[in-house]
Amino acid sequence: MSRHSRLLHLVAWRGNAGEFPENTVQAFASAIELGARFIAIDVQLSADGVPMAIHDPVLARTAGLDGAVLEKTSAELVRVDVSESGRFGPRFSGMRMPRLADVLGVLENRPEVTAFVEIQRQSLARFGHDLVLTQLMETLRPFRSQCVVVSLDLPAIMRVRQTGGLPIGWVLPAYDDHSRLKYEALQPEFLFCDAALLPQAGALWRGPWRWVIRGITTLEHALQLAERGADFIATSHVRSMSEAMRVHSAAG
Repeated sequence: MSRHSRLLHLVAWRGNAGEFPENTVQAFASAIELGARFIAIDVQLSADGVPMAIHDPVLARTAGLDGAVLEKTSAELVRVDVSESGRFGPRFSGMRMPRLADVLGVLENRPEVTAFVEIQRQSLARFGHDLVLTQLMETLRPFRSQCVVVSLDLPAIMRVRQTGGLPIGWVLPAYDDHSRLKYEALQPEFLFCDAALLPQAGALWRGPWRWVIRGITTLEHALQLAERGADFIATSHVRSMSEAMRVHSAAG
């Protein structure tokens, strides 16, 4: 990448999820300690309407349990061990599922850190947009100047744009003309796209939005995307990617 290429930022996707169970306070704290200035948090609602930091609507993958997040109260969920024993064995045994409010605590006295907070569609379908967004916005209120609300669900982020006063990001369901018409009308501050959905070559569509490309594991891929117009790369490989980017920047 040339000296004059755009600055590329790293987003810690679900925290430092390469080294810690994803979406845990420890994963996000580690990412920030490694120098990440952007974190991405997944959110589902508990049965009693509390935003919880977890991606899946069920507990099988992260906790190895039957049952749905959406059917358990927050008091039950904060006792659930989400140590991802399938990935880490017993190393993180006892690590509990955090509430979104717990995760946002890592932003305390860290005004340089921005959190992308992604509302999952299962919660929106189960509880309705009014309840989910009301609960989310109340939880974000102490840190609203550091938060961006993100979702694959277009009506959700449209409503945040209209009533919430926070920056928004849309997760593209596809990189195609149909999606392009929608985001050109919405004009979100950020567009999120999985790397696998992008064409193999060519500049990313231009606009006032900033591109966040997810699922990046190598510096080479990140730099290629930067040349095409990406502003952020989201990765769970926070340590290796941040170090590679620092070395590249110093050598630039």
